[in-house]
Amino acid sequence: MSEAISRLLSPRSVAVIGASADLKKTTGRPVAYLQKHGYAGRILPVNPRVERIGDLPCYPDVASLPEVPDVAVVLLGAERAHLAVKELSERGCAAAIVLASGYTETGEEGARRQRQLIEAAGSMRILGPNTIGLVNLTDRIVLSPSGALEMDEFPVGGIGVVSQSGGILGSLLSRAAARGIGLSKLISTSNEVDLELADFIDHLADDPATKVIALYVETVRNPARFRAACLKAARAGKPVVAFKIGRSEAGAKAAVSHTGAMAGADRMYDALFQQVGVIRARSFADLLDVPAALATGRQLRGNRVAILTSTGGAGTLVSDDLGVAGFDTPAPDAATADALRALQTGSEAVLDRNPIDVTLAGLRPDLLRGAINALLASPSYDALVIIVGSSSLAMPELLAGAIQECLPHCDKPVLAYVSPHAPEIGALLTQRGVPAFAAAESCTAALAGMLQASRFEAPQPPAMAQVVAAGDWPAGSLDEAQAKAVFSSFGIPCAAERVVRTAQEAEAAARELGGRVVLKILSSQITHKSDVGGVAVGLTPETIGARLAQMAAEVEARAGMRPERFLVQQMVGGGTELILGMHRDALGTAVLLGMGGVTAELFQDTALRLLPHDGQRLGALSRSDALSMARQLKTWPLLDGFRGRPKADVQALADAIVAFSAMAAQLGERVTEAEINPVFVLPQGQGVRAADGVLVLA
Repeated sequence: MSEAISRLLSPRSVAVIGASADLKKTTGRPVAYLQKHGYAGRILPVNPRVERIGDLPCYPDVASLPEVPDVAVVLLGAERAHLAVKELSERGCAAAIVLASGYTETGEEGARRQRQLIEAAGSMRILGPNTIGLVNLTDRIVLSPSGALEMDEFPVGGIGVVSQSGGILGSLLSRAAARGIGLSKLISTSNEVDLELADFIDHLADDPATKVIALYVETVRNPARFRAACLKAARAGKPVVAFKIGRSEAGAKAAVSHTGAMAGADRMYDALFQQVGVIRARSFADLLDVPAALATGRQLRGNRVAILTSTGGAGTLVSDDLGVAGFDTPAPDAATADALRALQTGSEAVLDRNPIDVTLAGLRPDLLRGAINALLASPSYDALVIIVGSSSLAMPELLAGAIQECLPHCDKPVLAYVSPHAPEIGALLTQRGVPAFAAAESCTAALAGMLQASRFEAPQPPAMAQVVAAGDWPAGSLDEAQAKAVFSSFGIPCAAERVVRTAQEAEAAARELGGRVVLKILSSQITHKSDVGGVAVGLTPETIGARLAQMAAEVEARAGMRPERFLVQQMVGGGTELILGMHRDALGTAVLLGMGGVTAELFQDTALRLLPHDGQRLGALSRSDALSMARQLKTWPLLDGFRGRPKADVQALADAIVAFSAMAAQLGERVTEAEINPVFVLPQGQGVRAADGVLVLA
């Protein structure tokens, strides 16, 4: 653990710069909240106009403090905060929390203030500015003026929260408290002039009180450090759940390739999260729901779920939503059905189907315990969802106790769906170790997160790509023949082709290549050739000459330029068309695989993987990465022998993906865009062929 962050989260002494004696003011709250919530260290208020705040002496300035504080909460405005920060740094303070706004979020003048702030800090660490501070519930240390701290008590538990929004910290704190969800640490990083998201993920990965890390993400400023911190958490067995805002931003840029339009910023975050084991919360509610389930420490080893209900409609709601998400809700196996039927004392229960309806379970804890134990012991189920119906309202403690007694016998996940509006029952169950939810969709999200966490394997260090001798390639947008020459040099098989200028040369090329051929214009200015009539298929030596003349006239009419060169290409048939592309943004360089051809952007059936990075340079994707990308496609069955089709040469496709990624890794910043569309994946044993290519070099 970083010593400075340890002292920030667990200070022995806290200076509050600009503290007010008026507890109604924001500047009066930090001292009041420290005392209210039982901080055991020393509180050192600083205000030249006040001699005492309550029973605490108040000091006129930082120089007058009787000791060097571990942490200072700076409540001054942006125009003066840097002065206090400089004094604190000179005295040897470990960290300062700067609450003031008016920095980079306000424009150039604010950016100047932020630079001034970090210069003033020197070696002292800064949380903020524009932050709401932090709350360490584990040790009862609150360094924040958040109004959520007006509450008297908070459940303490294993979920650590790091938020790039200040207001969200208070929102999560109050929502978690109302639902009985225990938190360990909450940190608002906000402008991240110094300490940022990755610093606290790294720290919480070592924190014995934290079992799960929840993130509210606006942007990842340092992808390499974020990746390393998340992988550290994964290896420590601490799942990371992230809610990323900005999903609706215009991620697709104006690009010459299809890939640029399909690999928007949000898709890149999906790829980053997937590769480092971060579970993406699809809604703000999921940011508490999923960690609440993960914090139980129970392992979900499969997708088969038993639903125990005392109200049929609610059970169907849960079953239906689980089914949509790919979970299975099978009927009990014979032995489990017998065990359930043995519990019956009348005709009121239906125990041999799923959802398993135990009508009076809310009033009969013995029946409830028996059913729960039978389902948890069953080899047919990996998890159990218990529907809490209205009959449980009369005796919630009895219900909660009956469920809690069953938990030690098995480590399978047990969740509760509270059907009536009864938040107090949900909180009671959650505090007893059974995460409870008020929506069927929340049960599904929680189980999906648990399944993703159990299946993630941290990747091995990347293998660096073999270096290929770089050709003397021109800068700018290469024409198709040049682009495919580059692809070929990296080991990507390309369709046989000839560059021609005249009808006579085209006829000779068609005869040489044999069979039917494709004719294309060859231009570095026109990338989407089919849009301007620049592609013709199925031509022969007898027809290609006339088609070339016709094509030249059509392209000139549509594009305003007459093509001078053409490409005659062997016609590839009998394969599946895919697109293989590269995309780069602030998060890194990614390879995209998807359904190809002219419908690539229409269907948006794609898989994305960020290239690995060893801290020095990019590496190529592994074969397992390449194969998993292919299997991730919705159209994977077309490659795998769908309805009698011959199986495609998936191994050759994996080789091509790895080779393409090695090219992107070696060329690095030199390659702006690269794409093969289509790449034909031929039947097993026949390989792949790149039939078109785009390459833009810086």
